[in-house]
Amino acid sequence: MNKNLETMFSKWYVGLFLLFIKVADLSDNGFIFSGNFELGGVAEHSRNGLFKLTNSSRFGVGHAFFPQPQNFKNSSNGSSVSFSTTFVFAFVDETEQLPGHGMAFVIAPSKEIAGGSSSQNLGLFNRTTNGSPSNHIVAIELDTFQNQEFNDINHNHVGIDINSLTSVKSAPAGYFNDENGEFKYLSLSSGEPMQVWVEYDASKTQLTVTLAPIHTSKPNLPLLSLDIDISPIVLEQMYVGFSSSTGQLVRSHYVLGWSFQLDGEAQELDLSQLPPFPGKEQSKKKGAALVVGLSVTGAVLLTIITISILIMVWRRKKAQFTEILEDWEVQYGSHRFSYKELLEATKGFSESELLGKGGFGKVYRGVLPVSNVQFAVKRISHNSKQGMKEFVAEIGTIGQLRHPHLVRVLGYCRGKEELLLVYDYMPKGSLDKFLYSKTKVILNWNQRFKIIKDVALALTYLHEEWAEVIIHRDIKASNVLLDGELNAKLGDFGLARCSKHERDLQTTHVAGTLGYIAPELARSGKPTPSTDVYAFGAFCLEVACGRRPVEPRTSAKETILVDWVYDFWMEGKILSTMDPKLNKECKVEEVELVLKLGLLCSHSVAEARPKMSQVLMYLKGQASLPENLNAHIKAREGRGESENHAVLYYSTPSLTITNSLISVGR
Repeated sequence: MNKNLETMFSKWYVGLFLLFIKVADLSDNGFIFSGNFELGGVAEHSRNGLFKLTNSSRFGVGHAFFPQPQNFKNSSNGSSVSFSTTFVFAFVDETEQLPGHGMAFVIAPSKEIAGGSSSQNLGLFNRTTNGSPSNHIVAIELDTFQNQEFNDINHNHVGIDINSLTSVKSAPAGYFNDENGEFKYLSLSSGEPMQVWVEYDASKTQLTVTLAPIHTSKPNLPLLSLDIDISPIVLEQMYVGFSSSTGQLVRSHYVLGWSFQLDGEAQELDLSQLPPFPGKEQSKKKGAALVVGLSVTGAVLLTIITISILIMVWRRKKAQFTEILEDWEVQYGSHRFSYKELLEATKGFSESELLGKGGFGKVYRGVLPVSNVQFAVKRISHNSKQGMKEFVAEIGTIGQLRHPHLVRVLGYCRGKEELLLVYDYMPKGSLDKFLYSKTKVILNWNQRFKIIKDVALALTYLHEEWAEVIIHRDIKASNVLLDGELNAKLGDFGLARCSKHERDLQTTHVAGTLGYIAPELARSGKPTPSTDVYAFGAFCLEVACGRRPVEPRTSAKETILVDWVYDFWMEGKILSTMDPKLNKECKVEEVELVLKLGLLCSHSVAEARPKMSQVLMYLKGQASLPENLNAHIKAREGRGESENHAVLYYSTPSLTITNSLISVGR
């Protein structure tokens, strides 16, 4: 009797599931639903409204497609139509082993992909079919395995695949911040849900892919943008869905929600209505298991744990005040503060004294109790090798430099768990807040022109006047700090490199901020004084135009500041790019000089850029711009690279994009 009831229930549930598929939220040429698909291979549906493409079985393939085909071509002329889709996914590793392979959003001529292999093939192709034009497959891969066979750029990337797993275009997984255009890295293997938007504009023949953490609005600047006509690739009727696979390494690939639309924008997903994510359920189960374990072991074990925790806290507190002395500290000879002294000066690193957050730590205001002298303290994580590297770089580089337009390092403190740098306090904060904040006082042209000259003086000193050549590598408005009289000082030398110590500086670890990175630096990874000059050129345009070097909220032609100003200069309207907040009484000849100098410094050919000493002479009026400046700037060989500056570095194996400081004091 019980078996009969179970059989009846199973049939009823399956029937209800199939019925639910048929009545999914359909619209004209589109649909939206949260987890009901036609599944194949090892893919399985769960009762909480989502599905797993793969599970813990090795060398498995999982497919999930919308049951009905979609009309991807106009019947009248055979051209492809526009489409838009968005979905939420998450990867969960089933064991403590290395993470497995990724998954892909797929547009295919059939729901049954013939011959789709497991492992790195993602269930899409095999050795025979990979690369064949007869596949008629467009896929967006979210891959967590670097496969040399397919020329993968790294072990955590997003790629556009056309009939092959060798991506036509790919990028490290991440997204561009709408506020400042900076790139933020995302780990696809983190176990956290993320959202993807894939859009194809048939009129522009452009395919874009955008990625972001869940509950983050869709970024304005896509992660990938590819000019491609998919008409020769897709058939009139195609199926849309997902594909994934496992190999020796296994993991579960989840899809929590999905929306698709032809000839229009896909409906937004109601994230509050998405099914509960298993990763969170597993965490709850682990928490419950811990509670049960504690109750079983009893009060004795609890007492032991409590004592252990107290000892650990005591040791950690003691470690904060334990200071370390190493050989490099003797070499650089900067003043050393005690941890206790800095702790008291910052009121215990109170949030009320927080000045800002940078790429390598938080910055606090401190006041010495006796002298009442104010300073800024940057607190760097000691757990990070990169943080330690930047800590030593700043002490070693600017600890010995003395220049009126460089932020001074007053000293440092190093404990077992704290890395602290002490700087001059800059009461007016960073320049970018004056350029973009609505609450700050608007800088007039005389103030801006002096700031540009101050930064030029600092760079000339670093490149040509000190005993060794110092390459700053992160020149931008947020790293220019202002004192009480609005004198500018260049700060944040965490990425700086000294040529004497690194004569053969060659690295694939590209560092800098999007919009300031020279084309050759993105290709070779080798910083030079000329790459600093390029960043200074973008900085000049930023100050004169009152616009960020990358503005994702504008049209494609206006996104990159350098190219936007260049286009106006070509039309003879360069002064039209001047910041509208500047009054008409400003010195037009100075504005024009800065704009043209910005274009000259940000020339796409490194050899065409001037040295900083020449730049300084132009700014001081001690020399005139080259007579053949027009022809010189027009000869922008490789200008196409500049126009695509937002994705230049995708071909490099590693990337560091720094965050702007929120407020003052480095």
